[in-house]
Amino acid sequence: MAITLTINGKKQSVDAAPGTPLLWVLRDHLGLTGTKFGCGVAQCGACTVHVDGSPTRACITPHDALEGTEITTIEGVAGDAAEAIRKAWIANDVPQCGYCQAGQIMAAAALLTENPSPDDAAIDDAMSGNLCRCATYMSIRRAILEAAATL
Repeated sequence: MAITLTINGKKQSVDAAPGTPLLWVLRDHLGLTGTKFGCGVAQCGACTVHVDGSPTRACITPHDALEGTEITTIEGVAGDAAEAIRKAWIANDVPQCGYCQAGQIMAAAALLTENPSPDDAAIDDAMSGNLCRCATYMSIRRAILEAAATL
């Protein structure tokens, strides 16, 4: 049975098996491949999207529980915080392999939207569920602080 999801501001009709994780609906049904599969058990953060503005792990979130919510993916994240994060990410050469970056950016954008002047503890808390195989954590922190300074 098809349900309607609002993804990146656009209503989408999705016909997927009940309980299908949002990650696979985004990637396989809608062609939004920016959200990555990392671990499949919500431990790495590569699949982070926003549901009603809150960072959410798409790999374990059933799509059919999200009707009536606003879902934002890396393809649709926008606003002052997201733009500041993008610019700071580039200026600080944050990406290495890039695999975790969509999830990192989504977590950082949510942090700065909620708290435009985070301290190190707030950054640690907001980013703690996002793993980076290349260990660019110090560059990520530096970029978040730089983005915050521009807001």
